[in-house]
Amino acid sequence: MQKFDVAIVGAGAAGMMCAATAGAQGRSVVLIDHASRLAEKIRISGGGRCNFTNIKVGPENFVSANPHFCRPVLAGYTPQDFIGLVERHGIGWHEKHRGQLFCNESSEQIIAMLKGLCDRAKVQWRAPCVVDKVTRLDKGFDLQTDCGSIRCDSLVVATGGTAVPQVGATDFGLRVARQFGLKVIEPRAALVPLQFDPNIWQPFSHLAGVALEVNITVPQGPPGGFIEDMLFTHRGLSGPAILQISTYWRAGQSLSVNLLPQEPALAQQLIDQKAGTRQQMTTVLAQFWPKRLAQQWLAESGSRQLAQWSDKRIRDLACEIQDWQISPSGTAGLRKAEVMAGGVDTAALEQRSLKVKGTENLYFIGEVVDVTGWLGGYNFQWAWASGVAAGRALAST
Repeated sequence: MQKFDVAIVGAGAAGMMCAATAGAQGRSVVLIDHASRLAEKIRISGGGRCNFTNIKVGPENFVSANPHFCRPVLAGYTPQDFIGLVERHGIGWHEKHRGQLFCNESSEQIIAMLKGLCDRAKVQWRAPCVVDKVTRLDKGFDLQTDCGSIRCDSLVVATGGTAVPQVGATDFGLRVARQFGLKVIEPRAALVPLQFDPNIWQPFSHLAGVALEVNITVPQGPPGGFIEDMLFTHRGLSGPAILQISTYWRAGQSLSVNLLPQEPALAQQLIDQKAGTRQQMTTVLAQFWPKRLAQQWLAESGSRQLAQWSDKRIRDLACEIQDWQISPSGTAGLRKAEVMAGGVDTAALEQRSLKVKGTENLYFIGEVVDVTGWLGGYNFQWAWASGVAAGRALAST
């Protein structure tokens, strides 16, 4: 039997950050993970360059049953704090789009940095090591693992969500939460492509590979929706705009998609062009759109000259383009999702430390908690910040 001050299950972004923080403050820490390869989700993120944070991060960039829960944790460890850590380790980075920060070279640099921080904090590693059972003791916890029995004063569950099971994601953290009587907000796929009924989608399936900037909204989404690129696929829609809105979308709802947000006066612009052109409508729309999309959208009517279109028909067309209503049949599922939404109900956790209320020295951090960030580095920032928050709390126990 091995004894530690702190046992952390899950050696991903949040788990390693927590281990390094608590270990650096003198706690004896063991970091346990069932995977043979360290931090696979960090490794594959950002196309292998790890979108490790976003310049501007606030509660408005997260979805939760309690949207204000994450505020003190995010304030306690900011993007600038993590940027400073990255720079101290000589990792070059760049801003790519809308405040998203990536490594210049490889996500392996972030993994190596975190592992190095843990090693310097004398964190003990147990990987691959599967936890079979967690038992509450009079003081602390007993973990039965295939590496032997591990006892600890404090237990941190940092096992992530159920998205991307092909790289080892499991529902372990949710099972532990339920074991200790905590409410779990129903998990669902987030930051995920949306799919459509094949019969409805058949006319659009020929557009697979076409991408354009759109403004997309759903009723309970953020004001103004998201202005991002959208990609047509054989089965539905993907791209950053769809991944963003998917976290807010619910079954049975329609999406409202403005397929030309850059041209707010589209109808009047087309009407004004009528007198001075003999161009076919397809050619006119191709000034704004990918030609394949213009051809598919207009079909046979696209061969008519713009001058032959009535003002009313032009206004109707502009409305169709700038308020396209379409209802997905579902998501592409957790295998294609970047993250899991839902998880351990934040009402069960202390807001600053993420310790379970009424259960001494049990913590849940990272993606397993019902705090889901937008696309663009926000989920990693939650992982870093929640790991540090719990690590600091552990150091003071």
